[in-house]
Amino acid sequence: MPSETVEPPYLDQFLRTAEEAAAARPDEVDLDLAREVFLEVATLLHNSLALDSLSEPDAQSVVDGLCVDLVAPDPGAAIRARAAATLESPGDLHEPGVVAETYLVVAALFQL
Repeated sequence: MPSETVEPPYLDQFLRTAEEAAAARPDEVDLDLAREVFLEVATLLHNSLALDSLSEPDAQSVVDGLCVDLVAPDPGAAIRARAAATLESPGDLHEPGVVAETYLVVAALFQL
């Protein structure tokens, strides 16, 4: 029986982020390497179950934030700042405390 590979959730969004980063900084970012890194990001998020306790809108919000923060000059600092900002200004998040904790878990998971 042929094995079917299931892509991790949000992979398309993460790969678009890799492509945008490579296009914005062609002298600094290799597209193939960026795509590989963001495939690993999506896979780690999926395998770690880090987003599983979140509602779909809250999980999407975390992914949106990670797509910005992971291409920042200091991704760890950017993710931690986003976690704090989430608590200060939660917007329409269902569970801002859980979202903020998720950012911190992801920073630790990615060793940032």
